[in-house]
Amino acid sequence: MASSTQTTIKQEPFLIKPSTSKQSATTTDLKEELKATTKPEDETFEQFYSEVKAIEKRDAVLTPEQQINRLLRPGATYFNLNPFEVLQIDPSTPFEEVAKHYRRLSMLVHPDKNPTMTDRASVAFEAVNKAYKMLEDETERKKCIEVIEEARERVDKMIQEKRVKYKNQPIEEDTPEGHKKAMWSVTCKLFADIERLRVREEANKAEERKRKAEETTEREERTKLRKEWDKNYEESRETRVNSWKSFQTVAKSKDSVKGKGPALFKPPKYKPEPR
Repeated sequence: MASSTQTTIKQEPFLIKPSTSKQSATTTDLKEELKATTKPEDETFEQFYSEVKAIEKRDAVLTPEQQINRLLRPGATYFNLNPFEVLQIDPSTPFEEVAKHYRRLSMLVHPDKNPTMTDRASVAFEAVNKAYKMLEDETERKKCIEVIEEARERVDKMIQEKRVKYKNQPIEEDTPEGHKKAMWSVTCKLFADIERLRVREEANKAEERKRKAEETTEREERTKLRKEWDKNYEESRETRVNSWKSFQTVAKSKDSVKGKGPALFKPPKYKPEPR
């Protein structure tokens, strides 16, 4: 009996092991399931965190003062004609991203955020607002993209001509930095040419409006003077008639006093020609 009891006790650990193994397997499965469930969320957070850090790093490159200096640098009158250059975005950027860039940049250069350089910040802020309004207008944005496309075509043509000239030797525009520089230069020139043409047309229109206004004023002045002259002429008619009648009366009375009739025309006496 004792041996039977001992055998039973010795077998009890063997009865527990299968249960422990099953529990361990269940725990492993739960961990794997939990890991699989939380993985997409972790990846989303990591992606969001990476984007935030990238934005912070990018904004840290140019401080508000540096952004203001960039927008007011020498030649900014022409550089800021390109709204993509002002907002530092690619022409293919969706408008939602354009709005984000605008809000971020406008906050950096806002006059209230830069009390030590309010005047300069106001000019920079105005340039940012103008660029955003241009891209907000679909028609204006399309025109700007057409300018970029024209610049790209000109750069491609220039590269082809250079390659022919230098017999396919490496050129500056073959590098990404060189190509970017060429695009920037040609784009600025196109926007500047368009602006100069616009200013010239506006000046011509203003001159034409001024000329027409002067002609209208001169014509109105002549009409006014003519009306005044006609009015004075009509008002003085009776005075002139009475004056003429008085003159005739006086002349007749003088002739009657002298007893002479009205003077007649007498031809000159004939004088023989001396020989």
